Amino acid sequence: MRATSSFIALSLALFAAAHPHHELSVREIAQRSAINKRCAAKAGAFTQERKKRSLKKRSLGTSIIPRDTSVNITTESPHYATIQNDTCLLVPEVTAGPYVWPRSETLRQNMAEDQAGIPLYLDIGVLDVNTCEPAPNVLIDMWHCNATGSYSSFTGLDPNTPFEELLDQLNVTIGEGELDLHTDATTFLRGMWPTDDNGVMEMQTIYPGFYVERAIHIHVQAHTEWTVRSNGTIVTSNTRATGQIGFSEEMNEKIMALPPYSQHTEINRTTNEVDSIFTGETSSGWSYEVQIEPLDGVDESNGMVGYITFGVNMTATESGSGGGMGGGPSSSGISSGAAAPTGA
Repeated sequence: MRATSSFIALSLALFAAAHPHHELSVREIAQRSAINKRCAAKAGAFTQERKKRSLKKRSLGTSIIPRDTSVNITTESPHYATIQNDTCLLVPEVTAGPYVWPRSETLRQNMAEDQAGIPLYLDIGVLDVNTCEPAPNVLIDMWHCNATGSYSSFTGLDPNTPFEELLDQLNVTIGEGELDLHTDATTFLRGMWPTDDNGVMEMQTIYPGFYVERAIHIHVQAHTEWTVRSNGTIVTSNTRATGQIGFSEEMNEKIMALPPYSQHTEINRTTNEVDSIFTGETSSGWSYEVQIEPLDGVDESNGMVGYITFGVNMTATESGSGGGMGGGPSSSGISSGAAAPTGA
């Protein structure tokens, strides 16, 4: 039953704009309902197959991350400081949050680097919602904050300062050109890897922390028709979906009581029930939650594996020349309002 309900999570916010003020239309809700009815059974079976495979690996004492995985990479020129006609990285026009920084994206299956925290292995399946079949070679791009709320490439920004106040401090106005708030070249907790022939991608990271005004979450984008430059950044002509995933409040409360998360005491944590992105998803009948199981079968604080299935519309495309923070049609082809982000 849980596997089926998780398909309602199948793209959590992958069909919605990743900002807090988007309200679903009647048409969007109907589309989600139809997808769920059509694909729920296959999504449930898909998840169960992955769980069996993961349990087998762990019983053999091996990591769930396949170290012998190889990817055929087409390299192009390095990332330029300015957009080039043949090497532009296309970002969805919907808001993916202010902490997107393409030059920090890294093709790898372990994005934890040296960050302290509870180990989290993500087992992600991708289904084409048009066919309900696994989607191979979809590049899943992920990024999230560390245990005390900071994002790599933006470590100079205070995670405890409300986003609108932060913009005032920086004298920055949304809508006036491309929003670039990056402060450094760090890359921790950013990673991307393609789905295999079975539509599965695995990523090693740590359980995220939190920052002001947002519940604990991980950002996700799904790309198709992608290539990788020689320095590891991506070129993509099609970004099919943008969204966010999260965890149960019970799990959040448990993990945040442990160090190093418990050292973040400057602000109160925003709960899922208050976060407008997650409450919007829940009210529409979709779940954003990653299914968590302890790696040792006993205690999640010793490490955990999380399962989630993304549903991606492989025929809808959000592409253009350059990124931005403005509004526009969402990656699913569903129109979305263009409210300013408040620290997404």
